[in-house]
Amino acid sequence: MLIGVPKEIKNHEYRIGLTPAAVREYITHGHQVMVEQNGGAAIGFTNEDYEAAGATIVADPKEIFAKAEMIVKVKEPQPDECKQLREGQILYTYLHLAPDPVQTKLLAEAGVTAIAYETVTDNRGGLPLLAPMSEVAGRMSIQAGAHNLEKSRGGSGTLLGGVPGVEPGRVLIIGGGVVGTQAAKIAVGMGAEVTILDRSLPRLRELDDLFDGRVKTIFSTVDAIDTFSRQADLVIGAVLIPGAAAPKLLTREHLSNMRPGSVVVDVAIDQGGCFETSKATTHQDPTYVVNDVIHYCVANMPGGVARTSTIALNNATLPYGLALANKGLAAMKNDVNLRNGLNMHMGKITYKAVHDDLGEELGLEYLDPMQAVGG
Repeated sequence: MLIGVPKEIKNHEYRIGLTPAAVREYITHGHQVMVEQNGGAAIGFTNEDYEAAGATIVADPKEIFAKAEMIVKVKEPQPDECKQLREGQILYTYLHLAPDPVQTKLLAEAGVTAIAYETVTDNRGGLPLLAPMSEVAGRMSIQAGAHNLEKSRGGSGTLLGGVPGVEPGRVLIIGGGVVGTQAAKIAVGMGAEVTILDRSLPRLRELDDLFDGRVKTIFSTVDAIDTFSRQADLVIGAVLIPGAAAPKLLTREHLSNMRPGSVVVDVAIDQGGCFETSKATTHQDPTYVVNDVIHYCVANMPGGVARTSTIALNNATLPYGLALANKGLAAMKNDVNLRNGLNMHMGKITYKAVHDDLGEELGLEYLDPMQAVGG
């Protein structure tokens, strides 16, 4: 199969779909790889590195979209890229379709077979291709929040770890999954007072054991969010419903009761955000203020540490990508976990949560993914 790797064009996005090491794996398996010129240069992967791995360097990304049988990216295709996709082509990348009707419509019009990293599953019900970026984003959320609490950034001037004689900052984490756990690890390490809210009692027990009592684990209710957000210096939104739009858990009313100069970081922004006042921002212009509360809602947070993120992502995506390259759509026929990643096929939505959110609005039919792959 001919694999195409275009350079990412989203604002301040320096990650790339394949590392040179991953390219070498594809080549070893008998495939051809085209990589856009300087696609990985910003994170230290040179054209020479890719050529040494066996890739062909292409100057014009249009050639990649026109010729490649499978496009491997990191972020969702931008409108200009969507218009270059075609029926019979496989797109393998993060999509986050539920809060993005424009992209969904364009992919339907293209007829492309779109496989979303964020809905591929494993045998334990986890999301193995989302997990590495969730780990990065969770850790970065505390870093970003701590920075924006500084007075020069408009924050309250609170040091999360405090100092002897001064109480530490208070961090509220809504959601105890991968993002929430990683955020808690960094916040605890910095010496903050940390509270995690989640609706799963088994998960709260796991977190209590993991942190050995160093975090408060609270069952998530409207009252709990109201109570602990009032006290928080930093709130992390770490809620995920696979493939679906995130629920709005921190409302404008909650926000109005928070202390001026507090910070909220919405890591769920790729799925529309879990704060009522959230709107996607970029690394170039990452924050805005509502009710004297600083909002950090960067939609591609891991892009800020692009080299680490690219390598971590490739470690996870490579086996599934190779299966697609080796077998095409047939790879999904006998692999339910990979099939769960199928979101669009020949103009129809193949992921139920996306169809529930957007199908009626866009007038798009639902197609059972097993039927899509010939099962």
